[in-house]
Amino acid sequence: MAERSTLARPYARAVFELARDSTERKKWAEGLSALATLVQDQQLQPLLDHPSISASQLAGIVTEALGELSEQEKNFVHLLAENRRLGLADEVYRIYETLRAEAENRISVEVVTAKALEDEQQKRLSEALRQRVGKEIELRTRVDESLIGGAVIKAGDTTIDGSVKGKLARLSSALVY
Repeated sequence: MAERSTLARPYARAVFELARDSTERKKWAEGLSALATLVQDQQLQPLLDHPSISASQLAGIVTEALGELSEQEKNFVHLLAENRRLGLADEVYRIYETLRAEAENRISVEVVTAKALEDEQQKRLSEALRQRVGKEIELRTRVDESLIGGAVIKAGDTTIDGSVKGKLARLSSALVY
């Protein structure tokens, strides 16, 4: 994983530098997302590293599959293809989105709960998190009934496990030692 990030980071940064304003950043994010999804396709995957397919042919296949692209987007696909880095598109997209979020002073937060949160609960949680971290919050929620109760909150590299399942696991671990 660390090696993929190391290889993908210069590409993500280069694209981020190309996207000067929020409109361009959003357009690039959509394009990178489409590229990341495309290269995960089971039919395309074997072609990415196939020795008899040239970088130019591969770039042509990918750009045709993506549809209408700007000249910069086509050049980016060709660059990735020439360097045999198309397989890193998902990591390039992930890093790009992190850079974009930082520039736009926002953070993506995932909240996993045992039962679905009501709209009002989501609004209060978003506001509390916004005040705590000082950034706009993009809240994603997911239900995992195995948590029994409480919630697990993931924001960037930080995870707060306030679930009953997590508390029981910590209690069990403490009793064993």
